[in-house]
Amino acid sequence: MLRREQLLQGFEQDSYKSKGKLPEPARCPRCGATCHHGRWTWESAPADAREQMCPACHRIQDKFPAGYVTLKGAFLAQHRDEILRLVRNCEGKEKSGHPLQRIMAIENTEDGVLVTTTDLHLARDIAERLHDAYKGELEFHYNSEENLLRATWNR
Repeated sequence: MLRREQLLQGFEQDSYKSKGKLPEPARCPRCGATCHHGRWTWESAPADAREQMCPACHRIQDKFPAGYVTLKGAFLAQHRDEILRLVRNCEGKEKSGHPLQRIMAIENTEDGVLVTTTDLHLARDIAERLHDAYKGELEFHYNSEENLLRATWNR
């Protein structure tokens, strides 16, 4: 029994990732990303590519983020535009090589700003870059059952 539990702990369940190999080549009709050799890229799709919504567009359609980054504090209020530029630059850098890593929304909240992402790695990268650039307090809460990351940066 312990052995089975150990195996299940390492099993990542993400209902937005394909259960099996997609028929290739595939092209997302929404964003234009192409799946080839099991990987989504921004390469041009061949004319005979099958239309298949990519996991990022599927999450955006369902409004079901994989990552939440909460930004708070007086420093945020004073440097909001600069901080949000850093957030967008982080997305741009990651998205250029990884089409599934996107910001879904940037929303004002009572305490500051909430950034939602299609990928938990992008949420982690955004939070870590903010912390590296501006210091402050950084907390991560990972829910392995839901494959969800909540990061909070406060300064």
